[in-house]
Amino acid sequence: MTTTPQTELSPRMRRMLEIVYAVDGVAGARVWQWPAENGLKRIAVAVRPSPRASPQELLQRVEAAVSGLREPDESWEFGLLET
Repeated sequence: MTTTPQTELSPRMRRMLEIVYAVDGVAGARVWQWPAENGLKRIAVAVRPSPRASPQELLQRVEAAVSGLREPDESWEFGLLET
């Protein structure tokens, strides 16, 4: 039997997830990072709102929560995970 090795998250990506999950109303989250393209690294954050959360308000709160992690050479995108 072969197993696929798990990729460890970088400390920064792990911190992003910790911050996102700390936002009230987040039921699930994923983060992605792509290498620099045209000088900008790309970061994507997607969340699944809890049943009582307003999706648009939640995205705004998540974006505000992780704003301190942004670096000048990054482009960030935020969205919702499909249920």
